[in-house]
Amino acid sequence: MGHISNGNLNFLKALGANNDREWFAENKSEYQKHHESMVSFAEELLRMMNQHDNIETLNGKKSLKRIYRDVRFSKDKSPYKTHWGGGFKRATKLLRGGYYYHIQPNGKSFIGGGFWAPNKEDLLRIREDIASDASELREIITSPEFVDSFGQLQGDKLKSSPKGFDKEHPDIDLLRYKQFVVGKDFTDEEVLADDFIEKANDTFKKMRPFFDYMSDVLTTDSNGSPLY
Repeated sequence: MGHISNGNLNFLKALGANNDREWFAENKSEYQKHHESMVSFAEELLRMMNQHDNIETLNGKKSLKRIYRDVRFSKDKSPYKTHWGGGFKRATKLLRGGYYYHIQPNGKSFIGGGFWAPNKEDLLRIREDIASDASELREIITSPEFVDSFGQLQGDKLKSSPKGFDKEHPDIDLLRYKQFVVGKDFTDEEVLADDFIEKANDTFKKMRPFFDYMSDVLTTDSNGSPLY
């Protein structure tokens, strides 16, 4: 239950080498078989995650994104993605942050999460908290467990200071973030191992201190009063 097979990764490799509708139609049964295995993986992962977090996503199938690419505004007209990707949304307004799993051959798989596209209100609130006192966030992202799992905080940054914030602020490195995301890469060997789903779940679990901090910031005002 929840195991990813070598055949699954080989299908993605073959799709990458034959990314056209004719080949896909001829191999539709293989796609369906491996898609079902990914649904099983996502279902089991969702069950495990609900033991340590409150997930809004109803089932594994709904978490799994379509393999069909939207090519309307892309120079790359390849019709299919060459990876499996899916996400889980935390439940209620009080729990912020999203989880993402990405399975792709040739060492491109990863488990990630965070705040990929915060709206301007949330981004301002996060920056206000950092500007006021960044010690709690720094303690989280420099902890041995965080560094061992994720290395460092990731995400796009401004080249200069955000509007309204001092470019000489001691925490300008954090204030420049436009996204706040974390992730851990996995080799093909690790993805194919029997315990990969446990490692994926554990990686998500290790995001919780970061998510809990962000949730607290985004559900309170600048005086610490609850918004909900």
